[in-house]
Amino acid sequence: MNGFFKTVALAAAVTAATLTASGIAEARDRHHHHNNDAAWAAGAAGLVTGVIVGSAIANSGPTYYDDGYRAPRRVYVEPEYRPVRRVYRPVAAFEPWSPEWYRYCEGTYRSFNPRSGTFVGYDGLEHFCVAG
Repeated sequence: MNGFFKTVALAAAVTAATLTASGIAEARDRHHHHNNDAAWAAGAAGLVTGVIVGSAIANSGPTYYDDGYRAPRRVYVEPEYRPVRRVYRPVAAFEPWSPEWYRYCEGTYRSFNPRSGTFVGYDGLEHFCVAG
């Protein structure tokens, strides 16, 4: 609807400018009479045309359409709190040289030596296996 009024205003401005120019040309062609009425009329028509065109240009801001679509908003959501589940091995102090002790040391240390009951640590030294 707003575009329709702008089109009508622009058409009226172009028509008024054309009529004003032709009126000035006719006023000059009349035997060189110094009749200022036509000049005043042309000036008034030009003023009206300028007001119409100027207001049409001033009101030609951006057009916004509400099509019902809204861009998604970014929303911060607190992460759900989940407690850390830690699995603890039961602390069982196995008696050295018992079958449970052998099983624990062989399962824990790849370098376990069952004859000496030791394993080679990351430092390159032999350590006695303490289960528990």
